[in-house]
Amino acid sequence: MTTPALLPLSGRRLPPLNLGASAFPHHRATLRLSEKFILLLILSAFITLCFGAFFFLPDSSKHKRFDLGLEDVLIPHVDTSKGGKNLGGFLIHGQGHDEHRHREEEERLRNKIRADHEKALEEAKEKLKKSRDEIQAEIQTEKNKVVQELKKKDSKPLPPVPLPNLIGINSGEPADLDIREKRNKIKEMMKHAWDNYRQYGWGHNELKPIARKGHSTNIFGNSQMGATIVDALDTLYIMGLHDEFREGQEWIDKNLDFSVNSEVSVFEVNIRFIGGLLAAYYLSGQEVFKIKAVQLAGKLLPAFNTPTGIPWAMVNLKSGVGRNWGWASAGSSILAEFGTLHMEFVHLSYLTGDPVYYNKVMHIRKLLQKMDRPNGLYPNYLNPRTGRWGQHHTSVGGLGDSFYEYLLKAWLMSDKMDTEARKMYDDAIEAIEKHLIRKSNGGLTFIGEWKNGHLERKMGHLTCFAGGMFALGADGSRDDKAGHYLQLGAEIAHTCHESYDRTTLKLGPEAFKFDGGVEAVAVRQNEKYYILRPEVIETYWYMWRFTHDPKYRQWGWEAAQAIDKYCRVSGGFSGVKDVYSSSPTYDDVQQSFFLAETLNSSEIHSKFESFEQYLE
Repeated sequence: MTTPALLPLSGRRLPPLNLGASAFPHHRATLRLSEKFILLLILSAFITLCFGAFFFLPDSSKHKRFDLGLEDVLIPHVDTSKGGKNLGGFLIHGQGHDEHRHREEEERLRNKIRADHEKALEEAKEKLKKSRDEIQAEIQTEKNKVVQELKKKDSKPLPPVPLPNLIGINSGEPADLDIREKRNKIKEMMKHAWDNYRQYGWGHNELKPIARKGHSTNIFGNSQMGATIVDALDTLYIMGLHDEFREGQEWIDKNLDFSVNSEVSVFEVNIRFIGGLLAAYYLSGQEVFKIKAVQLAGKLLPAFNTPTGIPWAMVNLKSGVGRNWGWASAGSSILAEFGTLHMEFVHLSYLTGDPVYYNKVMHIRKLLQKMDRPNGLYPNYLNPRTGRWGQHHTSVGGLGDSFYEYLLKAWLMSDKMDTEARKMYDDAIEAIEKHLIRKSNGGLTFIGEWKNGHLERKMGHLTCFAGGMFALGADGSRDDKAGHYLQLGAEIAHTCHESYDRTTLKLGPEAFKFDGGVEAVAVRQNEKYYILRPEVIETYWYMWRFTHDPKYRQWGWEAAQAIDKYCRVSGGFSGVKDVYSSSPTYDDVQQSFFLAETLNSSEIHSKFESFEQYLE
């Protein structure tokens, strides 16, 4: 969530040659030859070619000249004084050529072929003396050379763009000793998470802190792109952990490569990688972050190649082939995914001078504006082939959440000039308040989910971000309703705090119900887990900034203490499977967003919302 300091701004190469068996996937079952045998076949073919060329060259005793397949060579000419016949402006050279020069040329070619043939035989003998491992090492070396050459070709300098004033950080110490100690505690938690990732999961996307090894999920495909490194950069910078920041920068510069045969989530890669890289660039001014962000964005563009321009959920970074999640309604794309690209892509156009990124996201907006919306609500599913809505399911939590957030922040980022985005946000919020927001019997305000004309009285942890969004959007709201939306934000913050306070661990469940006598409590076992999510903490931060009510700062500190007590393990931090159990089991995953969002809070658009900053 972009801070005011970021708002005035206008705005992860060719794939390497695959020399292994994966380059021929349809033949893997039949071609299981050793590298040495393959090499011998290649050398044999080359030798045969050399012999053939040698024996079938023209014989100078039978031919007066080296025939290139042309009876005569026509050369444009207008001067007939040099001994040629002028035919319509062309000089005919043929019979008058020096036969001695042709014989010399033939002999030179024969000698070259003979030398190449002898060289090939010698190389073949040397190869036969080498072991399988040595041959494999040579192949890998050559492959690496090709990759490096391709990288050099693709490293085109970006056009010069004036760098806005660097955001930087204010590193002053708070006068209050208690606040200073609490802030240092949050910084120590960040160090514990980073240092263990550095030791046990470096270069992997995430960390398994109990098993002490790297971890990844299908949103990153089968690649190890260092998601935690990229995601955590801004937190490191803001907290003044500059040695760790430089470690991450060095890894990115030397190892972050998007020319991988890997299918990734467009949405997740955008917010974690492009967002993280752009935030690091604006904080530090280091060009490597901008260059990597632009390279990655180019790999995502093929996802937009659909009949409607609504991007696929996933794209292969190497082939550019896209598809949608198998579980999504009728092959649909998801609102929160294709609707959460706008800010990063606008910045990319600003930084590169290339409007393609801006045009892609504006096309999505124009399409959405033309569509009818049931009850004024945006369904979570849209088919990229037909341009029609899928299942009529509307949520301000998972599948929908950040779409609304990006509308508001597009307006803020434009210095409030993007009135189109503000109107779409206001229209959407009015429909949400009318159809989704209710009060429970116990007086808790909650945001339900609309499913085929029915309101499900359940709220997700992801939905809790909306309290902060309402507060952020209060200024500039229609009909002078700023006070109303600030109060609505406070009510949502209170409800989400109750979902934490009513658990044994004082950490919130993934989802909680408001049915009958059950309020702000998870009912299903598969909704009782906590995976280090940031949304509740994010809303506390907004409410603290807008109201300076000390209870929000206290709630944030209580959440930090609960995380440190129940999620901390010797190898980092782990999610827990049941927040209502006094002895919970761990899920053994340290999510990248824990470092990027929970300890700092939320991608490029909220890179300054952190536990640390509660305590300034």
